[in-house]
Parts: sequence; C-alpha cells; structure tokens
Amino acid sequence: MRSSAQSRERLAVTGVSWNKRISAVVERLGPRRTAAGGARVLYPKPKFSDLPAAKSIQKYEGVGRMLGIETPFFRSIEGASGSTTMIEGRLYLNFAWCDYLGLNRSPQLWEAAKAAIDRYGTCVSASRMVAGETPLHRELETEIADFIGVEDAILFVSGHAANVSTIGTLMSEGDLIVHDEFVHNSAVIGIRLSRATARSFHHNDLDDLEAILREHRAAYRNVLVIVEGLYSTEGDLPDLARVVEIKDRYGAWLMVDDAHGLGVLGKTGRGIAEHCGVDPRKVDIWMGTLSKTLASCGGYIAGERTLIDILKHTAPGFVFSVGLLPMMTAAALAGLRLIRAEPERVARLHANGELFLRAARAAGLDTGNSGGYGMLPVIAGNVIRSIQLWHRVFARGLNPSLIVYPGVPMKAGRLRFFLTSEHTSEEIERAITVTKEELAQC
Repeated sequence: MRSSAQSRERLAVTGVSWNKRISAVVERLGPRRTAAGGARVLYPKPKFSDLPAAKSIQKYEGVGRMLGIETPFFRSIEGASGSTTMIEGRLYLNFAWCDYLGLNRSPQLWEAAKAAIDRYGTCVSASRMVAGETPLHRELETEIADFIGVEDAILFVSGHAANVSTIGTLMSEGDLIVHDEFVHNSAVIGIRLSRATARSFHHNDLDDLEAILREHRAAYRNVLVIVEGLYSTEGDLPDLARVVEIKDRYGAWLMVDDAHGLGVLGKTGRGIAEHCGVDPRKVDIWMGTLSKTLASCGGYIAGERTLIDILKHTAPGFVFSVGLLPMMTAAALAGLRLIRAEPERVARLHANGELFLRAARAAGLDTGNSGGYGMLPVIAGNVIRSIQLWHRVFARGLNPSLIVYPGVPMKAGRLRFFLTSEHTSEEIERAITVTKEELAQC
C-alpha cells in the first residue's frame, strides 16, 4: 500500500489537480457545450416544445387538421356582443357569452364606466391597502354584500384570483378540503397552494360527501367544503339545504362558488340561496364574479365581516395586487343596481332557459342533468364528434362554446349554450333546429 507521501508525489508527477479530475468527470458525462460568449454549459436547456402542455396542444391541432377544421378558439369578436356577435365580418347568434341579463350593451353600464374614467383615470396603480382605494370599491362591496344577504364583501381583480387567494389564505397543512369533483380550476389551484389535504366527492353526491367527513373529519383542525351554485359544464346545482346541514353536523366551513348563479338563480337573481330558500348567512364563504351577469371584470368574496377583514389584510391576491380598475368597478355597480331595478330581466332569462330545455328534449338532444337555467349543454360524445358538431353549427351561424376533454370526461364532449334574457324564442328555436340537424350528420 502506498503511503500518503507517495500518493502526493504521484499526483505531483502526473500533474493532475482536483479541478482537472472534476473536469474529466464532466467531460465523460456528455459532449462539451458552450453558451453564447464561450461560457461552459453543464446541462442542456430544456425545450418548451417537450413539455406535456405543448404536446397536448399539438395533438388537438393535429385532430383539427385531420378533420379539415380550423380551431374554434381565439376567434376575434368585432363590436359589443350580446345575443348576437360579429366574428370576422359575419353576424352570429351568440351562445358563448355569460352575459346572462344582457347588460353588456346597457347604456347605464357604459355611462358609469366613462364617468369613472373621467373622475379617476384608467388605473389606481397600487394595492388598495397602500394607495389604490376609491369610494367606488367600498360602494360595490357594500352593495354586493347587501344583495346576497351577508355582512361584507371584498373585491379581487378576477374570479380566479378570488378563489385561489381565499382558499390558499384560509387553509393550510393540517386542514382538510372536501370538494365536488367538478369545481372550477381556480378552486383546484387554490387547494394545491394551500397544502391542505384534499378529497373530492362524486358530483352532487352528498352521501359521498358525508361519508368522507364521517371517516376523516376527526383527524383535521379546520375543514372546508366547496361546491358551486350552478355548475358551468353541467348546468345543474346541488341541494344547498342538505349541504348546509352536513357541514354544520361535522363542524366545517362551506364555500359556494356562485359565479354562474348570481343574476340567474332565484326570483330576483340573488343566486342559489334564494333559489333553494336557504338563509345566505348559513354559507360561510360566498364567491362570485363580476364578469358574467354584471358584465364587467373582477371577482368577490362575501361573508361575515371577520372573514373579509382577514382577507383584506392577508390574502396575497388582494394585498399584493393592484386594486380593481375604477371603470370596471363602476360598471359592475351600475349592473347590480340595474338587476334590482329591472327584475323582469331575470324572469325573461328563466323563461328562455325553460324554453331551450323543453325544445332540446323534444328534439332528442342530450342535455344531461341540466335544470334549464342560464347554461345548457348539448352532449355530443367523443372529442372528434364534438369538434365536428361545433364546426358545423358555427358554419350555419351559431356561436356556442365547445367543451371537450380534459374539461369534461373523454366521451362527454359537448356544446354549451349560454342564454341571455335578450335571446328571442325564434333564436332559441333556430339554435335547437340547427344543432339537431347537424348532430345527425356527425
């Protein structure tokens, strides 16, 4: 065995330093690469094209090319849309917008937005906590809370931000979130960020919800149950009274995403609580958006004042975000006041929903479990058939929304028809007739 002195002598003789040894190892790991400027590159830069998302997009584009169909996504509209819309110079019957009460073309909302620009400019340019607060923000928050029937509300720049920030702020490790399997992506992302344990229950299966709580509730500190008021892909709703009963029994908070329920459900459009005859104060967290019925942009959380205070001081999507734009706030405020002043809009929407559901069923179209509210699906089947159907009805002047996997199960692709109070019975009947005729050709 060589002595340490002999080893040192051998290294000196060969002239191999430790740095050279390391370099030799790196050389063996792969070919020599240099970046711009001659810097040594130890690892190859990954390609965005190798990401699963890129491959998924390529797959769907390939299906479109195979069928000779242009993509149904990212088509530009021209002008203010409502029950009709102009796309690439052609007028379509519009069933792709969530403008449930036809407020997007309302002069009252336009005037309110313009007046806000004249007074405040186009941006508040800061977090509301720091310097971006305006009287409009508190006016809208107060009126949203009053309309729903709870103590207070907080505005976010989007509905997605409202869900993500609220769930991520309130829940953490050691907590449990139990949610309907069809809740919106924003709730799913909020759940992931919270690091709470998550369990989903089968869609609208409240026996499954209770079974999960019965088995797991005792092991967790705080528990949050999340459902939607009106599910945007199914057009159905939960038994809210029973959900409240279950969450009370197991000591859980209840969050209801009523983004599609506001202005749609209930005699005066106050949402699922009014529709089901449930005291809105029995729901701990109400979530909604300003971008659907209220024809603006933004999101909100409503509930007891302590909840709102917590979010205003700690929710990242509020504290570290610019405040809602003045013109968007003013437009939503005008929209909310218009709903109160013109309840007949809600009545017309209800009548249109009933007409569409009745006519679709009579035509043999599959509307799933839809209750005939503001959004009704027509289920076509697999991805290819759904894309073909959308292309065919679009060519005949209809503009519904296309939903395929992974938004819905693989064999449950569909067209979504969003109704407004301003659609005429003739427009609805034409939509049914065209869809039936084209589905038979797919």
